[in-house]
Amino acid sequence: MTIAEIKEQVDEEKVIAIVRGIRTEQCMKVADALYEGGIRLMEVPFNPKDPSSDEETANCIAAIAKKYAGKMLVGSGTVLTVKQVELTARAGGSYTIAPNTNADVIRRTVELGLVAMPGAMTPTEIEYAHECGAEYVKLFPAANLGVDYIKAIRAPLSHIKLLAVGGISEKNFADFLNAGMSGAGVGGNLANKAWIEAGEYQKITEVARQLVEIAHNA
Repeated sequence: MTIAEIKEQVDEEKVIAIVRGIRTEQCMKVADALYEGGIRLMEVPFNPKDPSSDEETANCIAAIAKKYAGKMLVGSGTVLTVKQVELTARAGGSYTIAPNTNADVIRRTVELGLVAMPGAMTPTEIEYAHECGAEYVKLFPAANLGVDYIKAIRAPLSHIKLLAVGGISEKNFADFLNAGMSGAGVGGNLANKAWIEAGEYQKITEVARQLVEIAHNA
């Protein structure tokens, strides 16, 4: 897909499911549960505590990208290095999502035809990420900063698409969309580790459906 096509899907779907810290064998089960609930955007983060697991993360991304080709987009998260960007591209990922703003990571993402979604908090960081080529900027931690903060920074930075990440759930998602966010990344409140370990994938599907309904009614 082209960057324009990826952006079109992100703008339409608005919900990125963050699936963090799960075993490879659980990866596809979670992807299946999310897809059944209507989720069409998924993030599989790298583990900064264990760089040796980067290849395993890339393999998970590749498996999802292959099974859901043309149906769901998958990308990497916690992208801190250029090497991780390259692993994502090789695996068939569509975007990179980072907790910070790293110019080299952003530029390499764009060079490889992927969408860059770096993380930022302040107006200076947000604008710098945009200047480096980010199509979206991940505002983190969104729930801690609050809707009023978002409204305040949106006034001078309305030309930049922002994604809310950190503490987002089906209970507050609509508030962030109404404040002008282009979408959100939802982690533990959706891909809940306790549900995954218990094999209660239907709970993930149920919450996914609620989030998708909110996004499509926004």
